[in-house]
Amino acid sequence: MLKERLEEYFARHRQEMVEDICRLVRIDSVKGEARPGQPFGPGPAAALDAAMDMARSMGFATRNWDGYVGTVDYGPGPRQLDMLAHLDVVPVGNDWTVTTPFAPVEKDGLLYGRGTADDKGPAVAALYALRAVKDLGIPLQRSARLILGTDEESGSADIAHYYATEAEAPMTFSPDADYPVINIEKGRAQGNFTAHWEESSALPRLVSFHAGTRANVVPGVADAVVAGLPADEIRSAAKAVTDEIGVSFELAETEDGTAIHAAGESSHASEPMHGNNALTGLMTLLCHLPLAEDGATARIRALAGIFPHGDSRGAAAGIARDHAESGPTTLACTVLHLEGTELNGQFDGRTAIGATRENTADVLTAKMAERGITLDCRCRPEHYVPADAPIVRELLKCYEEYTGKKGEPLAIGGGTYVHHLKNGVAFGCAMPGVDNRMHGADEFAVVDDLILSAQMFAQAIVDLCG
Repeated sequence: MLKERLEEYFARHRQEMVEDICRLVRIDSVKGEARPGQPFGPGPAAALDAAMDMARSMGFATRNWDGYVGTVDYGPGPRQLDMLAHLDVVPVGNDWTVTTPFAPVEKDGLLYGRGTADDKGPAVAALYALRAVKDLGIPLQRSARLILGTDEESGSADIAHYYATEAEAPMTFSPDADYPVINIEKGRAQGNFTAHWEESSALPRLVSFHAGTRANVVPGVADAVVAGLPADEIRSAAKAVTDEIGVSFELAETEDGTAIHAAGESSHASEPMHGNNALTGLMTLLCHLPLAEDGATARIRALAGIFPHGDSRGAAAGIARDHAESGPTTLACTVLHLEGTELNGQFDGRTAIGATRENTADVLTAKMAERGITLDCRCRPEHYVPADAPIVRELLKCYEEYTGKKGEPLAIGGGTYVHHLKNGVAFGCAMPGVDNRMHGADEFAVVDDLILSAQMFAQAIVDLCG
């Protein structure tokens, strides 16, 4: 039986596979300055060269596509399956404790290092899956291709370059997410808004407001300065707001007035309900204060009405929508900066199946315009592969056979490498309940999970191409 043959094969090649992952992890492949033949800098190029050398040493036909991606091909006939992984990594950050980012270490069954989980470990697992099918002499009717990108973390210009001239395979999976299978990725509505008003010296007034740095992160802190209002009055209102919504506030006297620091809990904007937005919490407090009716106050109250604290589904904004498969639309105001007579801000929405520009962006644009706020909203449609599509069914079957667990397709608010591919899904390599600390310090992969993933990928190649 193929399952037993694959288990025996990977038991023999386990250490070799780990060593090849380590070879790639030792390369700092954070995006750098473009050079001739190296569109994303020397690091990603070095990782691509190493991976191509690795594949050639296994006897595969390879191609470097202008330094953007590399491909590894195996099998006869027309191409049936693409496996899409990437070799670039995010910046390393601080607070690593087990090892340094590019010095991989295996400890207690975990392989630590930047890229072990995202996505060099899964990329090597996919390469070894192809190798297993070849070495075991398993016949295929159609071919499979491993595509190794070098810009997934910084905009996916690599894949745009590749698909500008190369057609998609009939089926694609990317081992750059979670099991069992992700077949739905919500759409996106991301907006930048601005407002201007006449200067006012009326008191008490809002002097400044600053919160958030990235549109896709719910801010855990926010700061404002209010002039002309006793600190005790602010403190009393702050206590009531804290009791109501859980955001805490600290006050300090400055030359410009009373500084208010709000502390909530950060989260990813695709799951705003898992955080406690300090930005909207601070707006809530400001709406409880007897501020002068000037332009700044009017805009803050307007925004608090559109993005009330705790409304993670866009109900007040008029864009709430739910879908049985994708789940609900989510919406979070994530960036806001106000100084003098102008403000600018951003929001991040992850939209359910059925959302359109007309029922989302146009609604938000009109609602803000009524309140003196100008909005530029960009929309991206959802990605949806039906649960009964052959690739979803076959990958779920592999998952269930090799893990012994029931598999159901997943919908997420984020986006993966396959978002723009008609018949692409995400498949592995993170098992349910495992936090690999992707993008964080001490990123790790569970070695046994990578080995099991390679077996599942090999089975999928046979099932889909045999």
